[in-house]
Parts: sequence; structure tokens; C-alpha cells
Amino acid sequence: MFASTAAVILLVLLAGLAVFQIALAAGAPLGRFAFGGQHEHTLPTQLRVAAALTVVVYAVMAWVVLESSGVTDLTPDSTDAVGAWILTGVLALNILPNAISRSPHERATMTPIVTVMAACALVLALTA
Repeated sequence: MFASTAAVILLVLLAGLAVFQIALAAGAPLGRFAFGGQHEHTLPTQLRVAAALTVVVYAVMAWVVLESSGVTDLTPDSTDAVGAWILTGVLALNILPNAISRSPHERATMTPIVTVMAACALVLALTA
């Protein structure tokens, strides 16, 4: 029960973040919410490419969530558990950079989002 709820929350947040990164890559003036908020509006080309690549990372994360929650079964169960723990670690490690970002917008939005994502990933890892 908790694992499926955690998986749904995690997938919804990953989808929302993917849409956000696609918007950044397309030139939306949301730079203050990402990459340390160094660019108030539209990101420079290099960071727009990074935003697009981040969507690929989110897709891999979503795949790990689907595998570890049992929605898909394309990899061995032992791999699913390892993936869930790696995902938990990656998300947990991303809390601090967001929490100490120079951008108040990024701190206020991304820190709680990543914290919830890390907690959901932990629930998945404990049940995978």
C-alpha cells in the first residue's frame, strides 16, 4: 500500500519536473528556479541542453520506480532493489544542494520536492 502510493507520488513529481525541464530547454523564463538560479529568466544554451539531458535522467529514474514497484518486470528483482537504493541515495544527496542554493526560488520549491521524492524512494527501496 505505502509502496504503491510512494511510487505514484514519485512518478507524478518526476513527470512534473520533466515538464519543467522541457520548458527550460525550450526557453521558458524560469531560470531562477534551476541551476542555482544564476540566470533569472531564459537559460543560456549550455544550460538549456543540460535541462534537456535532465529529462533523460528523469526517464531513467521513472523506469527504476516502475521496476522497483512491480509495475514493469524487465530486470531481475535484485537489480530492482539496487536501483531503488541508488535512486534513494541520489535523491537524498540532492536535498542539500537545493537547500543551500543561492536562489530563494529554487530553495523554496526544489528542496521540498526533492525531499518528498527521496522519502518516496526510500519507501520503495525498503519494500523492493
